[in-house]
This record gives sequence, structure tokens and C-alpha cells, in this order.
Amino acid sequence: MATNIEQWVKGENASWSSQNVDQILFYYADDCVYEDMALGKINKGKEEIRSFVTNTFTAFPDFKIETKSFFASNDQICIEAVFSGTHEGNFPGLPPATGKSFAVKHAHIVRLRNDKAIRVTDYYDMASLMRQFGLLPAS
Repeated sequence: MATNIEQWVKGENASWSSQNVDQILFYYADDCVYEDMALGKINKGKEEIRSFVTNTFTAFPDFKIETKSFFASNDQICIEAVFSGTHEGNFPGLPPATGKSFAVKHAHIVRLRNDKAIRVTDYYDMASLMRQFGLLPAS
């Protein structure tokens, strides 16, 4: 388990919000598996994760994450956050860029080994995201 969970969470979050791909990858083990449940996409290893992260920043150049809360138990962290940005580029598995801004609640579940993520699973509401892109009617 990480020696300082709060420091790990703040560091990973800051890396995403500053769009520093290499710094994000610092927090992940070489054999990390990163699963985006809403997209149905599994990225295995740092090169696939690098591609996923790079695509995220291309599609959402102002992408940010705001941590709301987190807790840890043994080797797992559960982070409640809001991710936001503007859909200005294309992203595999999503419709073409809409130019619309969004903010979506997000659960980021992380399993650690030796202070590195070995498994990351993201959960968020794709319908909410599509509504904010103007691609689904308001609920």
C-alpha cells in the first residue's frame, strides 16, 4: 500500500489536470490495466495507457479533474471526482467533436502495488456526457 495515500491521490490528480502524460504514467506500473467502463475500453500496459491519455487531451484540451473525496482500504483507493473540459477533438468511441463543455461525476478505483497503480477502473455516466454534448435530449 502507498505510504501516503493523500499524496498519491493529489499527485495523480495534478498530473491529469496539468496534462502531463509522463507524470501520469509515473503513477502506473508497467503492467497496469486501465479500464474505462463507460467506453467499454481496456488499456493494458503503459503504451496503451499513453495512447488513451494522449487521445483524451487531444479531444479535450482543457481537461481537468477535481477530486471531491476519497478513501482507501488495504491496497485499493476509491476516488470520487468530477472531470470536465470541452469536446474540441475526436476521441475513439465517441461522436465527432461538438465544441460543447461538460462536467461529469466520476469514480476512479485504483489498486496499488509498491505505490504504483496495477489496476484502474473508471465509472461515469455516459448518458450525462452525451446530454452535455447535445447528442441526447435533456432528462
